[in-house]
Amino acid sequence: MQIIRYPAPESWAEILARPVFETAEIERRVSPILEDIKIKGDTALRKYNLKFDGTDVQDLLVSAEEIEEAERNVAPELKSAILTAKSNIEKFHLAQKENFEPIETMQGVTCWRKSVPIRKVGLYIPGGTAPLFSTVLMLGVPAQIAGCQEIILCSPPNSEGKIHPAILFTAKAVGVTKIIKAGGAQAVGAMAYGTESVPKVYKIFGPGNQYVTTAKQLVSREETAIDMPAGPSEVAVLADDSANPVFIASDLLSQAEHGEDSQVILVSTSEDLINKSLAEVERQLEKLPRKEMAKKAIQHSKSILVDSEEIAYEILNEYAPEHLILSVENPIIPAEKITEAGSVFMGHFTPESAGDYASGTNHTLPTNGFAKVVAGVSLDSFTKKITYQEITKEGLQNIGKTIEIMAEAEELMAHKNAVSLRLAAL
Repeated sequence: MQIIRYPAPESWAEILARPVFETAEIERRVSPILEDIKIKGDTALRKYNLKFDGTDVQDLLVSAEEIEEAERNVAPELKSAILTAKSNIEKFHLAQKENFEPIETMQGVTCWRKSVPIRKVGLYIPGGTAPLFSTVLMLGVPAQIAGCQEIILCSPPNSEGKIHPAILFTAKAVGVTKIIKAGGAQAVGAMAYGTESVPKVYKIFGPGNQYVTTAKQLVSREETAIDMPAGPSEVAVLADDSANPVFIASDLLSQAEHGEDSQVILVSTSEDLINKSLAEVERQLEKLPRKEMAKKAIQHSKSILVDSEEIAYEILNEYAPEHLILSVENPIIPAEKITEAGSVFMGHFTPESAGDYASGTNHTLPTNGFAKVVAGVSLDSFTKKITYQEITKEGLQNIGKTIEIMAEAEELMAHKNAVSLRLAAL
């Protein structure tokens, strides 16, 4: 992990650059898959299951019997942990419900807004080297609270043609209405266009590899919405002399083990803290089952030594990390200063993995600097806002002249007439 000492501001963009991928080449591979799914439906899904996942799945839908079998195969302690996390996530997302009171903007002119659930949503759940049943909670719980009528879930099958039991158990717990054995770009296409087995959805959520991410971006150019632009996972840690290097190393590695394209950044005013943390990274790394993957992520990650906390804040705002850990004595101060981040973890005893699993906040977050303009998944992600207004006769008489003058000034006379004719009728 490279140490960069006191970098000049003009070098920050290069230092903080994420790993670059050949997006044009990935699009060239993904586009034919999407087109194939659009034309051939389930037949194409089965073909790609065999090609990419090595399994010949004839019945793409998960049956009730398979879900019951999965429930039996999930250990009781894991079931309990999943349900505890579900409860915390429900509490946090239920608190996001908004009550919109009607506003009388002028006497007789009343306006209001209402949240309406997106009727059909699709959840993509990776199932390869790390079956992310936690993501089922993060997406399924707010979808259920929002009142989405159809919650479709796609996840790649294993070599036996099955989906991980914990994914199925969690999907049932959050009210998923249909589960499909399909992964990769082909699953995204199936949810975007619909097939014989997979209902077409209005919005697709969930993380995935470069091919899944590219597929989501391509279908979003048509009529299917997606949760957010997404890329490899990332964490930035701000640490001072009060931080524990053992904790810091574990936080950096917990993100690095997601994949070789993940990125971790450590920023500190203490070179001693950086050196101790990196030594601890090497020690802990050797004990990880996914150490080879984590090693590759660590190779393109950075430790940045700065000479003031203010510069640290500026660098972190420029980076706009998906996850930001404030491992400092008084995290309130940087929490106010750092405004560009997907989710913030404050203090020495708040690991990022708490948000990944069970504290209650959502772990589906913007990456690749999009935290500057995009929020993570929330209850709002599964709703749309509709505005309403009602004008009485008195209200039209109060506001009518204003509308007429503005419409005439824009030379839109039909707009003016829509008011004038009503006023004349009064």
